[in-house]
Amino acid sequence: MHVPDGFIDAPVSVAAGVAATAAVAVSLRGARRELDERTAPLAGLVAAFIFAVQMLNFPVAAGTSGHLLGGALAAILVGPYTGVLCVSVVLLMQGILFADGGLTALGVNILNMAVVTVLVSYAVFRLLLKLLPSGRRSVTVAAFAGALLSVPGAAFMFTLLYALGGTTDVPIGKVFTAMVGVHVLIGIGEALITAATVGAVIAVRPDLVHGARGLATPLKLRVGGELVDAPAAAPVPAAARSTRKLWLTGLATALVLAGFVSFYASTSPDGLEKVAADKGIDSKVQEHAAADSPLADYSVKDVDDARLSGGLAGVIGVGATVAAGSGVFWAVRRRRAQDLTASSTAAPSAG
Repeated sequence: MHVPDGFIDAPVSVAAGVAATAAVAVSLRGARRELDERTAPLAGLVAAFIFAVQMLNFPVAAGTSGHLLGGALAAILVGPYTGVLCVSVVLLMQGILFADGGLTALGVNILNMAVVTVLVSYAVFRLLLKLLPSGRRSVTVAAFAGALLSVPGAAFMFTLLYALGGTTDVPIGKVFTAMVGVHVLIGIGEALITAATVGAVIAVRPDLVHGARGLATPLKLRVGGELVDAPAAAPVPAAARSTRKLWLTGLATALVLAGFVSFYASTSPDGLEKVAADKGIDSKVQEHAAADSPLADYSVKDVDDARLSGGLAGVIGVGATVAAGSGVFWAVRRRRAQDLTASSTAAPSAG
């Protein structure tokens, strides 16, 4: 789904860039309400994890592969506004360091892979939570459905942008059928990864899953043959519930996935690459501005061993993404703290 330079013309790319910038600006403000002292450090980890899993292309059809987009996963774990920022950080790192996704198409990619995936997945997720019984299992089911629909939603957005500014003369009906068709299959993989990850985090720290807040099932006790709610336990202060263990486990997992498991990922072209090649959309593709980057194509320049080169690139990518993401979310969290301090200081004088 990473759109390269040359697929979409300059006017539409600029318009997409403006829309993406506005979406990121809104998300920066909205993320202040989602991030607290526990979740802010995890948001950077979520971005790094998405980067790592995106390196793991999985086969979906003959000669075609897919990979995680991550919008649904990020939105459910850390909130929709923060989710847009997580995926945007990943796309920025991929475009600048690894020549993956065009730089002039960065706005297009943020709209497709960050904004649309988050909007579609989180809307479906919240709707299903209202319809399903309250509980952790419903969170996982809703996460699966939201992730499943988010991928063809992104494919539809690409088709719309291509209809407005495609640089090749390919019938839009053929583009739509091919893009949505293959990305429905990729959506199944997205849904499985998202549901498994959300379920794993809920199992150990449900309090850290944004989409699961307020859905804890009260403990029941049998008294006189009837089930009654158990007395509420005293709340554990947020500061006392360290996220260090989860953070270290998640980082180690991301490093292993990017540094080792990625070597065994499918080498077939992903959904967009396959459709572009089959339909001729890629006839005017342009060379990436960072094609000479020492990390281009997820390999380290001058390292001849393919396994070592790809593994080092993956580890560097995870490190760069967690650092960049943590910096962004730390700044957002600090701004929230400043806003709360200013509000508490102003409150007495207002009286």
